[in-house]
Amino acid sequence: MNICLFGGTFDPIHKGHTAIARAAADEFDLKKVLFAPSDVPPHKRTRGITPYWHRYAMVAIGIEESKDKRFIPSAMELELNEEKGEHRSSYTIQTLQRLAKDLKKSDRLFFLIGIDAFMDVAKWHRAEDVLRFCDFIVASRPGFSLADVARAVPASLQPPANITKPFAKSKAQGEFMHAGVRLHLMDTVKINISATAIRKAAASKSALKKYVSPGVADYINKTGIYRG
Repeated sequence: MNICLFGGTFDPIHKGHTAIARAAADEFDLKKVLFAPSDVPPHKRTRGITPYWHRYAMVAIGIEESKDKRFIPSAMELELNEEKGEHRSSYTIQTLQRLAKDLKKSDRLFFLIGIDAFMDVAKWHRAEDVLRFCDFIVASRPGFSLADVARAVPASLQPPANITKPFAKSKAQGEFMHAGVRLHLMDTVKINISATAIRKAAASKSALKKYVSPGVADYINKTGIYRG
């Protein structure tokens, strides 16, 4: 079974997230896509990040309204941090290791991420281990090629330039395999939505529904989490 972890702040979950997840599930035959909002410990929380349980509630609502049985809300990051009993964030490698404990040998694990976030992957904690741990599905956007994806990985995992050079001519999709790393660049899902636009629309229920599902729009309006 193909199982995918889709991590992010989801502040809030919007139609772009579900569109990307649906495209990935269709293309890679994903049977489960776990939407796992990232936990942010109190001492690192900034004014720009909404408290965890608001974000998780919106993920649960958005997934239910998507009516895609492959989508599952997951509180994995919060649970992992609570188990440690410490006010610090868990690293991606720890989250993947925790998830892998519940998988069968026949299961194949994927990690779904947007191209902008992936471009910083070399700075991640134990980046080489993370990239070798599972398949990565990178959701592209206009202007990016497979060469950009290959150049984003740590230098220790990059193939020679003569191998990556042809990637620059490729379309916004393809597969990169080298040094135990398997990356899939998924073609652009043409939905232009940003958290900034959603927050600007927070004062209008009708405007919000252009970006998020009706239930998420209602939640945002009732709680007032993006006002002020």
